[in-house]
Amino acid sequence: MEKEKILLYDGSFNGFLTCIFTAFEQKINVVDIQRKSQVQKGLFTETQIILTQVYKAKRVWNGISERSNNAMKNIYFAFLSETAGIEQLLYLYIQKIVAKGSPNHIDLTDDMVFRINHLANMVSKKKSQIEAFMKFKVSTDGVHFIVVEPEFDILPLVSKHFRSNFSDRQWVIYDIKRNYGLYFDLHTIQLMSLDSKDIKANAGSFNNLIQTRTISIIELWNTYFANNSIKSLISNKLHTHQLPKRQRKYQEDKEAV
Repeated sequence: MEKEKILLYDGSFNGFLTCIFTAFEQKINVVDIQRKSQVQKGLFTETQIILTQVYKAKRVWNGISERSNNAMKNIYFAFLSETAGIEQLLYLYIQKIVAKGSPNHIDLTDDMVFRINHLANMVSKKKSQIEAFMKFKVSTDGVHFIVVEPEFDILPLVSKHFRSNFSDRQWVIYDIKRNYGLYFDLHTIQLMSLDSKDIKANAGSFNNLIQTRTISIIELWNTYFANNSIKSLISNKLHTHQLPKRQRKYQEDKEAV
């Protein structure tokens, strides 16, 4: 019997799907799938680094799509929950889908299936809340912006809503918990990352303000944006190559799910 392995990937959704492809192709006895930045090795468990390959990810995704759109949504939304151990949970779920031939044949009372559905519903609910209740503020140079710190990684899911409903303005939606944002320039959506040094230089100590709660995060960013040109900041801080591939690749595709 092949030795048990932990698969390590880059944290992207494409990377995760590449792990799934590799596990099936090589018939690996997978005991866990972990992000390389959060490795917790087992004492006697071998690790294997999986390099992200988009064509392999697509093959897995296409295979799931042929079985169920609802399964696609549950898998992607649950992945964005960033719950500890979600990769292994989804791997086992996908194994069941493949074995059964269709999610319709999976026992919905199964604890694993129930948990994935629950996580997907929680992410979906947070997505709806952001879309319904978050309001733009306007910087001194006319860029509309929203700052969020969501429990889940929901920015890839809300871009379609904001692009469709606010296509007449430049806007930024920034997730300060994950330190990346969406920037709409009236034509396309790009990913951006702001340097915390910029924040500290213009609005005091970011970390201290969070810890002491002497000023809310939103108030902090209002002060920051009010004193600076967002347009010039955006042009200098677009770092799409440094950001997780899941937002870049699947942001458009999965919004329609």
